Amino acid sequence: MLDPVALEILRNALTATAAEMDVTVWRTSRSTVVRELLDYSTAVFDRDGQNVAQAARIPQHLNSMGSGLLTVLREHLPVEQWEEGDVVITNDPYCGGQHIPDILAFRPVFLDGQRVAIVGTLCHHLDMGGMAAGSYAAAATEIFQEGLRIPPLKLVRGGVLNTDLLAMMRQNVRRPDMLWGDLQAQIASLAVGEANIRRLAARTGAESFIAACAQMLDGSERAMRAMIGRIPDGRYEFEDFLDDDGISPDAIRIHAAVVVEGEEITIDLSGCGGQAIGPVNATLASAQSAISYAVMAVADVEIPANAGCYRPIRTIAPEGLIVNARHPAPVANRVAVSHRLATTILGALHQAIPGRVPAAYYGVSYVCSFQTIGENGERGVLVEIEVGGSGAYADKDGLSAYTFGMHNNSNIPAEMIESELPLTITGYGLVPGSGGAGRHRGGLGLFREWRIDSAEAIFTANLERFKFQPYGLEGGGKGREGRLIIISGGERRVLGSKVNNLRLKRGDIVRLETSGGGGYGNPVERSAEARARDAALGYVA
Repeated sequence: MLDPVALEILRNALTATAAEMDVTVWRTSRSTVVRELLDYSTAVFDRDGQNVAQAARIPQHLNSMGSGLLTVLREHLPVEQWEEGDVVITNDPYCGGQHIPDILAFRPVFLDGQRVAIVGTLCHHLDMGGMAAGSYAAAATEIFQEGLRIPPLKLVRGGVLNTDLLAMMRQNVRRPDMLWGDLQAQIASLAVGEANIRRLAARTGAESFIAACAQMLDGSERAMRAMIGRIPDGRYEFEDFLDDDGISPDAIRIHAAVVVEGEEITIDLSGCGGQAIGPVNATLASAQSAISYAVMAVADVEIPANAGCYRPIRTIAPEGLIVNARHPAPVANRVAVSHRLATTILGALHQAIPGRVPAAYYGVSYVCSFQTIGENGERGVLVEIEVGGSGAYADKDGLSAYTFGMHNNSNIPAEMIESELPLTITGYGLVPGSGGAGRHRGGLGLFREWRIDSAEAIFTANLERFKFQPYGLEGGGKGREGRLIIISGGERRVLGSKVNNLRLKRGDIVRLETSGGGGYGNPVERSAEARARDAALGYVA
């Protein structure tokens, strides 16, 4: 067992290992969705699959990678079958994955024949097949339509690449070169993580390293319990709604009852709507990512993020609900649920700890995919994920066009898109008046326009917040809803939030406007100075 100083040094070294793995993916990846949008994550796990350290990447991924790994180990590929030099992958949402574009990759770390840790990466791949480019079909009604599902398998066995598995994967995707390039980035990242962990374990000794990982988990659990203990006991409820599932026009209820009892917290999701026909469902692992994020987000002290943090959190979510879908429900747009669930839980926690929780952020991954088709049939794929405005705080305005909450994405530069694909970005900026009014104003959403320069293109969108706006708090106004518009031949056509394989022609323009964040406090209390600044900067319509 390590003393507190040595333990803290090792904890930071493990976090640095995850960060170096992160940089490795960034520097070696091929697709814009990984290299520019930064839709990937890296983490270090103990020998049994418990998360002990992670890079500062995407909450939606990191809180679920550990759950995914534990599912793989418990139900599909026991850790005793993992050998030195192996790389295990899966993207199956019902085998530990998130949704089909996300490939999880894990590698065990051995020291002198003893397993001491596991390192992992998750990358959102550009395309994994299915009925829509980007594997984000808006009209899928079962997971079999969403793309190639990979059960937990060894892509690399004892250091030797499984070329048969790779060939099968390449044959089923639209951009096999990008798939293999990003897979190589994941494999390289795992190798970096393995080498660093070996060096660290060699310095402490294998047994001390294993014991130290357990100490870290226990320490985070104690800190989380203490934080929860400072929240007043009680039952706090909140609800919000998803627009629809893309198949039925009916809204879908997201309800959370947050029960705080001493040093433990229960999130009861029994009041959520049933699983949908369309692809907005979430598996329990995805829902628990949102739960973990929301509880961590209200912490009043810094708590090292690892699996120990989640031990005092209990989830109630019967199978068959939108937050715990039953196979073979489609789940491509599962992040619609996790975003909305996060803001719903935060809305409930605001009742317990007012002033600590911001108003609702945009609360959706604005996912658009384009498949361009040239004169000779050549095809390209672009996946864009846009953001909106963050919610205002009790003491400051929300931020505009800002990745927030379950997100931590960047944007794809216009120059990068235009250099690789026959698309032109004709407009990109803030949407005036889209932030909710309040003593403190919600952040503004953004607009982005893509012009089709190829002979034709196929467009798919999985969007949200077109009907139900991000909420304000303490009298603050709602953020403005999102909009999707097609401009063709000078005419504007307004579309809904879900679009599946819409055929476009050369010269057509797709315009997306994302939602702003909610406001905080009574708008009449906003200072004259702040109002003048809003007008000067064009923040008001």
